[in-house]
Amino acid sequence: MATIRALVLATHPGPAVAVTVVATLLAVAADVPAGRAALLCAAVLAGQASIGWSNDWLDADRDRAVARADKPVVQGALTPRSLRGAAVLAAATAVVLSLLLGAVPGLLLLLLVASGWAYNAGLKRTAWSGAGYVVGFGALPAGVVAAAPGTAVAPWWLVTAGAALGAAAHLANVAPDLEDDLATGVRGLPHRLGPRASAVSGALLLAAASLVLVLGPRGAPTAAGWAALALTAPAAVVAGLSGGVPRFRRLAFPAVLLLTVLDVVLLVSGGAALA
Repeated sequence: MATIRALVLATHPGPAVAVTVVATLLAVAADVPAGRAALLCAAVLAGQASIGWSNDWLDADRDRAVARADKPVVQGALTPRSLRGAAVLAAATAVVLSLLLGAVPGLLLLLLVASGWAYNAGLKRTAWSGAGYVVGFGALPAGVVAAAPGTAVAPWWLVTAGAALGAAAHLANVAPDLEDDLATGVRGLPHRLGPRASAVSGALLLAAASLVLVLGPRGAPTAAGWAALALTAPAAVVAGLSGGVPRFRRLAFPAVLLLTVLDVVLLVSGGAALA
């Protein structure tokens, strides 16, 4: 049981579950049949697990160097070898399950997995660290829509919003580990921008995703869309100020969370509009 618990923790369960839930909700909203939606859910979850395990495997020495007590490999609960085996097995499972959905949706979903592995393998150390998130999260909604009956193609605004959310997720994901990363030689885009510019950029990206999701679809925005934009503006200001104004930092997390929830709701609503 201890090993199973350690393996679950090493998947980075928060992001893994969040991405899987969003993909599944989008599939349901896009009228993907129940059986295919369940298969898509399993494929995305396997891919996310492989990304989490490969991250902890490849970063084992770095995590030990900065004494990351939250990492199972640092606690001695797992070895890098066991994480490598789990990561490869999960990636192979993701390949099989994704391709069972068809070549186009399968390859698009696997683009997210490949992007995550590329990030873990070294992209995180470069100024292009955000590229994997942009490409992967842009491909995710396209893959989900492609899994729907017929020859559905995701509209530009859905893909663009996914890419913007991915870029914002990159900035938010790295923020707590900036000092540890720098101490071990990792200098990705957020490290080069610094905490202030990263906070502002992340807030702008989340706000941009909201704008695209509300104004991108054909026809006039709904009342709910306008309401979402009305909430987006002040939340983006607070989230942006959090990086440089100390008194706003305690409000940063609620503001970013509100923006993220709004964007996810708008993203799923966008999928429903395609059905």
